[in-house]
Amino acid sequence: MTVTQDKDKQLVREKSAPDAKPPKKKETPMEFIASMASILVVGLFIITFCLQAFEIPSSSMENTLLIGDHVFVDRVTPAPKTNWFPIIPYREVHRDDIVVFLSPAEPGLFVVKRIIGVPGDRFHLKDQKLYRNGEELKEPYVIHSRGDYIPYRDEFPSVAPMEGTGVTPEWHLTMTEHMQNGEIVVPKDSYFGMGDNRDVSYDSRFWGFIPKENVVGRPMVIYWSFQTPPNQYLKTAWSDRIKFIGNVVIHFFDETRWKRMFHLVK
Repeated sequence: MTVTQDKDKQLVREKSAPDAKPPKKKETPMEFIASMASILVVGLFIITFCLQAFEIPSSSMENTLLIGDHVFVDRVTPAPKTNWFPIIPYREVHRDDIVVFLSPAEPGLFVVKRIIGVPGDRFHLKDQKLYRNGEELKEPYVIHSRGDYIPYRDEFPSVAPMEGTGVTPEWHLTMTEHMQNGEIVVPKDSYFGMGDNRDVSYDSRFWGFIPKENVVGRPMVIYWSFQTPPNQYLKTAWSDRIKFIGNVVIHFFDETRWKRMFHLVK
């Protein structure tokens, strides 16, 4: 028997061995579509019920959040607790949490502010300093970008609002109902929010309390940050949008704030 014949017989024995692996089955088009559909459903579930992406349009939360910061918002943990899925770590909104919510003053508008008061808290501002439950707070995140002085804004609520301060008519009428000894007291199922950039923030001082049911979630992380003009969100025409998208494409690398990416929001 030749060497070649021996090799041929050995090859035949290996191919006929019982533990030989069958050829890998190719994925059919229907199986591929089913896999993609499953991924899409999971992704939509996460986006709809767990996470939501938002862009910061204004300077009211500087320097914590800048115009052009893109954040992922946790929609799960601040939601009302349910018994059907007890493993999720639900928790109430706490003092100093940053939250995204639907504006009580402008229906359909999403707003982001820091929670200054929860139900039962009493507080006031004096010389731009915040006092909560009788104690002056240390707020290292607060800035005063204008440096001017407006009595209603900076001495809230001891100074009555005057015409032109931006106070909504509803808040003007009901604010005194929630005052005790010169302080605002937060009612049940409500929060009081203010921006970290106190001089420019249009917040609860001007339109009142945040209903608990209006809270959408808490920003968790900045996933992208791009240098954006302050008034870009007001430009809603298609020509302006296309122009801005072109600017993003051209300046993606040199105007992206790389150092802010993946920073936790707190």
